[in-house]
Amino acid sequence: MTIKDRLNSVLLIKKIQMGNKRILKKGLNEMVFDIVDECYFIQIADPNKLKATEKLITEVADFQDDQLSKMNKAKGKAAFRAIHTEIGTKSDYFVDALNTLNQ
Repeated sequence: MTIKDRLNSVLLIKKIQMGNKRILKKGLNEMVFDIVDECYFIQIADPNKLKATEKLITEVADFQDDQLSKMNKAKGKAAFRAIHTEIGTKSDYFVDALNTLNQ
């Protein structure tokens, strides 16, 4: 199973079950954990990619902080749909970045 398949399976489950804030936060945290875990694996496998993976880890951590603060401020379903959509599009970006690092 590729990185993209694993992350997409997590996100597809969350897309179906976007019932409340807790589930959305859990899905975001799982996505971030998977990306950081994969970055650490890449660092172990290829120490030359240390700076690129550190940059991606920082970017995903900043994204997580931003989304969590948006979730805490959100009031209503429309705001959560927008957050959910943003998480989905950004997860595709992170998966593509990981796939380029793995090559």
